[in-house]
Amino acid sequence: MNAVNLKQLALELNLSVSTVSRALRDSWEISTPTKQRVFDLAKKMNFQPNPYASSLRKHRSRTIAVVLPEVANNFFALAIKGIETVAREKGYHVLIYLTNEEAAEEMAIASSLQSGRVDGVILSLCGSTKETRHLLELQQRNIPLVFFDRVCEELTAPKVMTNDYESGFIATEHLIKAGCRRVAHLTISMSLSISHRRQEGYVDALRRWELPCDPSLVVHCPREEEESYRMIRELFSSSFRPDGVFASVEKLAVQVYHVCRELGLRIPEDVKVISFSNLVTASLLEPSLTTIAQPAYDMGKEAATMLFRRLEKKYIVVPDDQVMLPARLEVRNSTRAV
Repeated sequence: MNAVNLKQLALELNLSVSTVSRALRDSWEISTPTKQRVFDLAKKMNFQPNPYASSLRKHRSRTIAVVLPEVANNFFALAIKGIETVAREKGYHVLIYLTNEEAAEEMAIASSLQSGRVDGVILSLCGSTKETRHLLELQQRNIPLVFFDRVCEELTAPKVMTNDYESGFIATEHLIKAGCRRVAHLTISMSLSISHRRQEGYVDALRRWELPCDPSLVVHCPREEEESYRMIRELFSSSFRPDGVFASVEKLAVQVYHVCRELGLRIPEDVKVISFSNLVTASLLEPSLTTIAQPAYDMGKEAATMLFRRLEKKYIVVPDDQVMLPARLEVRNSTRAV
């Protein structure tokens, strides 16, 4: 039996081919009753759309790019799942690109994406990005761009974020309420907006509780794991070592555990630890890790939803639309009172 096409559906419904096509794409231009008529008949006649032909007509690849600094971080793994959920519903493929925290790699990826191989881009900045011309050029090529988590505040583009300042404040205050008086902050590249906001929350919490903000307790860890480990070990080897640690990313919290074990320090008796983390094994660490958990999956879904609003042009979109999703404090044994 020959496959049913759009013309046959339109003839049966006494509608134009363009109306049937827009109805099947759930366009806002078509009324709900008309959409329902089209959907019902399409199902009855076993209509199967031809995505390849549709893509050719619209000059679309039906592919989106997701550009990430890494995937070892559980946050990004969960965000990818959220993005793919939406993309799959829309009949799109997802290409994952890793910058490995290298600005040059991010620039090279952005340049290759300008060729039109993807219809849109979802991106989280790498830690060494300072120049954003390559991202502006993407926009100038009319390739929709959405930022999430590590956003670029200089560019006008949709952004999906979490409440980093409030979370940094809550994390630090939690340690103070647990009895800590020398709270260290381990952070990554200060070129990232999330690093600034989390550190601002840390500093303001110390001020609120009238505790000194000792610059020696703020450690800016490099990307190289051996060097960051050395810096953390040096911090804990000091005679004025901290009694509490707020790590801005999970890999630094894991290094704290290793350093404490090496130096014979007990968590939480000698030092209490809290971290931004989406580690599924956080509760299985010994002791279990207190975390600030970001809604990574939901952030991915929201970023993809914002991108497809621009691709489908079915909605009135705001050029600098911003969505803020709250993180949550999950208290475990690494900060318990002793």
